[in-house]
Amino acid sequence: MQVPHPMNTVSQVLEKLRQKKMDNEFRWYKQGFSVNQSKFYQPEDCRIVKTYRFEGMSDPGDMSILYIIQTNDGLTGYSLDAYGVYSDHDGEQGYDNFIRKIPVSNHQEQLLFEL
Repeated sequence: MQVPHPMNTVSQVLEKLRQKKMDNEFRWYKQGFSVNQSKFYQPEDCRIVKTYRFEGMSDPGDMSILYIIQTNDGLTGYSLDAYGVYSDHDGEQGYDNFIRKIPVSNHQEQLLFEL
């Protein structure tokens, strides 16, 4: 049995998503999450199926969370969020509040979602 290689960096995970054609970047707008601003998704239209947390060992600027998100119409992509002092969202009225409202798949479902 082949053991998968661990993904240690944001760029490794993003490359794996690109290879699987799941590299749609969800960006937050006041109207909701969107990949290309042609359709906007509300939290109830999405679910977080996996998260990756990256902690910069030597550079606090590397502190980020990558959320793998699936929409109710089958679109899969990601949202990358810096945290700590480098988070630049406009407070509780913006991204932070929006992402908290997205349902998170249970742990067992996350194990089934592999990159």
